[in-house]
Amino acid sequence: MADEKHESKTITRRDFIKKTGYVTGGVVGGGVLGGLLGSEVWNTTTDPEVAPEELQQHDQALQYFKSRADFQVLSSATERIFPADELGPGAIELGVPYYIDHQLAGRWGINDREYRQGPFYKGEPNQGYQTHLKHHEIFDLGIEALEKYSQSTFNERFAELEGKQQDEVLMAFDNDEVDMSVISSSLFFELLRTMTFEGVYADPLYGGNKDMQGWKMKEYPGVQMSYTEEIESEDFVEMDPVSLHKRFNT
Repeated sequence: MADEKHESKTITRRDFIKKTGYVTGGVVGGGVLGGLLGSEVWNTTTDPEVAPEELQQHDQALQYFKSRADFQVLSSATERIFPADELGPGAIELGVPYYIDHQLAGRWGINDREYRQGPFYKGEPNQGYQTHLKHHEIFDLGIEALEKYSQSTFNERFAELEGKQQDEVLMAFDNDEVDMSVISSSLFFELLRTMTFEGVYADPLYGGNKDMQGWKMKEYPGVQMSYTEEIESEDFVEMDPVSLHKRFNT
């Protein structure tokens, strides 16, 4: 009973978007989430005085980026892709930039689970990811290109532009209007957008979705042990979300 009272005090409920089609299914999964293998993501704290949501959030420390300026460009770009509004927090507050940083520092950043042998040929637009570059190399080039394009177009650093101007820059990348020589700008933008949404909706164990706020906006229940008591219900059942981190520390 004490645990139940403690949890009710630390988990707040807001009337977030219940029927949004922005991201189908409400949660992103897949091979990208395995990119943190080798990173320190397990918090073994068992202090009962520590709030559950503190246990669920990975420390927000940079693992890949050496330049704060580059990380600021990434942060600003993700915030424009998933901005804060009246429905809830944006990418920065949700920890999305740190999620991407951690993925780039892990096995996903070096395409560890992908076939990497030649020969290499230029892919067709409908073939998706077709490049010999690794994910972290694409982000390095993309962030550099974002900064150069912003300064050449608006004579300002990307992070210092107004929101509308940042949108124009990102749309130019999405429309393949920026020459990145070795890859298309749209490929970088597609990867950036995909990783942004993964950071919003992935389990907090991986560094994003801070305090499960991304799940709460979607009313996604997280990692429930079972739905035996709810599966027959004809009404929408509201459930407090549960993360993997909590499951491993209970």
